[in-house]
Amino acid sequence: MYNCEYFVLKIVHRLGETHSVICDHAGKRKQDSTSEPVIRIIEDEEEEEEGENMPAHMKDSEEPSNKRVKPVSKSNSLTGVITPVKTPALKRIGQSISRSISFRTDARPLPPAPLRSRGKASSFPRRRNSQCWSDTVESHDLTAKEIKRQEVIYELTQGEKQLIEDLNLVKKVYYEPMLKLDIMTESELGQIFGTLNSLIPLHEDLLDRLERLRGSEKTVGEVGPTLLDWFPCLDAYITYCCNQVGAKALLDQKKHEKRVEHFLHLCQESSFSRKLDLWSFLDLPRSRLVKYPLLLKEIQKCTPPEHPDEETIPEALDKIHDIVGEVNKKTGEAECQFYRRGLMYHEESQRLPEIQQSRFLYCHGELKNNKGQRLHVFLFELAVVLTRPGEDRDLGQVFHVYRQPLPNALINLEEIPDGEAAGGGTFRGAFTGGNDKVKNCFRVSSRGRSKVNPYCLQANDSFSKQQWISCLRQAIVQARDRTAQTSQSPLSLHLDPALCHIADLSLSSDTDMADHTSR
Repeated sequence: MYNCEYFVLKIVHRLGETHSVICDHAGKRKQDSTSEPVIRIIEDEEEEEEGENMPAHMKDSEEPSNKRVKPVSKSNSLTGVITPVKTPALKRIGQSISRSISFRTDARPLPPAPLRSRGKASSFPRRRNSQCWSDTVESHDLTAKEIKRQEVIYELTQGEKQLIEDLNLVKKVYYEPMLKLDIMTESELGQIFGTLNSLIPLHEDLLDRLERLRGSEKTVGEVGPTLLDWFPCLDAYITYCCNQVGAKALLDQKKHEKRVEHFLHLCQESSFSRKLDLWSFLDLPRSRLVKYPLLLKEIQKCTPPEHPDEETIPEALDKIHDIVGEVNKKTGEAECQFYRRGLMYHEESQRLPEIQQSRFLYCHGELKNNKGQRLHVFLFELAVVLTRPGEDRDLGQVFHVYRQPLPNALINLEEIPDGEAAGGGTFRGAFTGGNDKVKNCFRVSSRGRSKVNPYCLQANDSFSKQQWISCLRQAIVQARDRTAQTSQSPLSLHLDPALCHIADLSLSSDTDMADHTSR
């Protein structure tokens, strides 16, 4: 049986770096005496031959899968960066994982051959076990509603087990080898991985509690008190999630280094990765966090009257909603601060006080201006800022402020119907590329500021356009309300900003922006 160390050992061999640490079977360390970096192919001969001789249709059937236990309800992934363009947090690459590095060409198709049985199996299965609770019991006399309840509780338990496995895998396969091979410094790894290591015992504790609840017939009676008692531990997610904004930026920056890119590629093509890249693993805890309310709602639906959980599950549900809301708020603040630090001003007049006073971002993403130039636009709480992305040797990715930022309270928003702008000189030949129709455009301008020309912007598609317009309308209304309240209460100008209400941002969906106005 292969184990985690075996896969790490393969990656270390294949990297072939000078002074790489290689462990023999006795656990002793050897020093690679190779003077030049060499990429080695050490895949098992049997596994290599099997991959070459396997028919195409059988290879497809061996396609790795990321399938977990069947979810009870569809959930949007938790995203700390709310962008108008919907981007899944757990990105899956729709290609087969290569079993070895080879310089042979794939131009000539291989002749079909019978499928050979594997002599060895990986301890990291390529497919997640999709077993349900009903598969674990031989017989029962439960009602359909109670069966559904047991299935949800079982999914909760299995989800904890799988998360623990993934977090341990990240530590063993990514963090430790990169530290030993000096691929990144300890400080850089600390920034990228954050407090992930502290989350493992937290979830091990919940898993142990849930498993102890299962009776002799493998059923769980009362689960509400256990969750109600454990949920406060999730406050640890505030630190982890707040760190992820900067962690993602640093990881993207380090990927430009060949050694980092090579190591991550070797890990991702190995069977244990299940086609997930490093960031997908690092984002799993946040995805898990927003699933707790969904699971509890399903348990609540399946809990019959007079059941002991009838009172405790609603309390636990309120508790987890409060925790997720607090994580959303703190992560929104951290995200806003991170991008504010990355703004590069070219004129002092661009430093609007509204930018520094903003406490969160409504959204940000790519738009085109009327010249067809790609801009990265930030819609802060109190101002909209158009920027051009760039790179700085010391700071990494930065955003050069383009033109004059606009205070949200002074913005006029105009939605441009598709095709209407084709006759205007502002858009002619820029958005259209010679075509008569212009799509997905809108215009923002400033009231009372004649020196600031209107900004005509184009989204990638109609969905993105509607998200931008929705966020802008909300930002304008709230900014004007804030201005009106400030003008009516002079004393409010001296209030500590830290004591002001911080609007909650939903991290579970790119589109859940309307909820803020109702609070």
